Amino acid sequence: MAPRARLAVAAVAVLAGSSMMIGALPHAGSLGSLAENAFAHASGSADDGVVPRTATKAPDWEPYSTKPNILMVTADDLAYEDLEYMPHVRSLLAEQGTSMTEAIAPTPICVPARASLLTGQYAHNHGTVTINGERGGYASMDHTATLPEAMQDAGYDTLYTGKYLNGYGMRGTAEDVPPGWTDWRATVDMSTYNFVRPRINHNGKLETYNRYTTYVMRDQANEMISAPERADKPWYLWLNYVAPHHGGPGEKDDPEGTSTTRPADEDKHSFDGIELPDTPNMFRTPTDAPRISASRKTFDAEGRAELRIAHEQRIEAVQAVDRAVASHVLRLQETGQLDNTIIIFSSDNGYTTGGHNINGKLMHYRETQRIPLILRGPGIPVGRSSSTAVGNPDIATTIMAAAGAEPGRVQDGVNFLPWLVAPSQDRVLPISAWRVNDGSKQIYSGIRFGDWTYARFSDGSEELYDRSEDPYQIRSLALVPDYADELAELRKLNEKYATCAGDSCPKKFYPAG
Repeated sequence: MAPRARLAVAAVAVLAGSSMMIGALPHAGSLGSLAENAFAHASGSADDGVVPRTATKAPDWEPYSTKPNILMVTADDLAYEDLEYMPHVRSLLAEQGTSMTEAIAPTPICVPARASLLTGQYAHNHGTVTINGERGGYASMDHTATLPEAMQDAGYDTLYTGKYLNGYGMRGTAEDVPPGWTDWRATVDMSTYNFVRPRINHNGKLETYNRYTTYVMRDQANEMISAPERADKPWYLWLNYVAPHHGGPGEKDDPEGTSTTRPADEDKHSFDGIELPDTPNMFRTPTDAPRISASRKTFDAEGRAELRIAHEQRIEAVQAVDRAVASHVLRLQETGQLDNTIIIFSSDNGYTTGGHNINGKLMHYRETQRIPLILRGPGIPVGRSSSTAVGNPDIATTIMAAAGAEPGRVQDGVNFLPWLVAPSQDRVLPISAWRVNDGSKQIYSGIRFGDWTYARFSDGSEELYDRSEDPYQIRSLALVPDYADELAELRKLNEKYATCAGDSCPKKFYPAG
């Protein structure tokens, strides 16, 4: 075996020996067990359909008596499965907090997802539905009445560093700073994807750094956490790492036909030879997938080999992010702020290198929609895992609730803090995607509830999956007569919620099936 191959196998073996492998994220601790006994919830009756008739009574929840600091760390394009290769995140956050194992991005692509984190709204309401064109990117978003403004009104300092919305800084004016931020340090224009020479708009002044971008963002965040003024009032910091999103500059051993990320120098080749996941959905078109489905693309042997390299470099790139997260926890501890800080770790969307014949995100499959979501801090159960269904609009709504902030917009999301101590819950979540290049046409809308995923495409074709029997979504049930009732129910739910807004969006929780 080649030395690099032995190194990769050894690295995987070490991770496999960890008690916190992603397949075995922590179960509910004593607090969670007590909570499950404390909450009575309705059981579905025999004649219930996909969604039970009776919702769970909302748990009692008391707002924080002392405003907590809130640190949200997101990693661009980080897949749920990537947590397997992040031992610091698992030990310092997951083991010390609560892991939400079924969190999703309802519109799983960069800008719409992050706009939901800024607004608490689904993409069809905040209106920034893709990354380019009139309905996509930074220029298309209304930056007023967002989360940071609500947090400032609630007495918080608001801090930002890292990648913002795609297209930010393209105008080339240093004065272009969105409203609501006390301290603003976002990367600008295409330097965002230059992993060794990022350019940052630091409160209206442009600065270029000749360092690896993850370390630049790490240090910016730790500097803000350590600033003396942090003692004056509570703070909210959103730190958005670019890795493992693809970027450059490219290197000699990069594949020619597939975009890759760029690991830190010390992490290059640390996972040499690691294979793509060996799961049933890899390079697989689902049975009865409609002609419009993105899964009908195929990869030849060369394409699959390039995806393996892209996968390898993604894993290598998250190593620096993992170490950076550890540095933030240490800095909070050193400054005496850890016990009063809620830490949220997540991503904008999921990602796959080959699942369902896809290299990327956007689609309605589990690997592209599912996002990591871990919370640690005051009021957060320790060592608990919950499959309660939440989407990234809920994260924004929950942050504002924790801060006692009044949202500036009607909220599609819900505050899920009360549900962290309850038994796992199902919830109807609308899903959607639009044409990437301009957002002028919707690709699909649909519903995710419990183990069910339904999608209706622009040509009227449909896909339906029961993930309890088919976790990798390789057999669509939309054309199977035995599932006509489930299809009809989910079709009606999609019609009801595809354009929901505020209180007309689904906010009820149901006992997990």
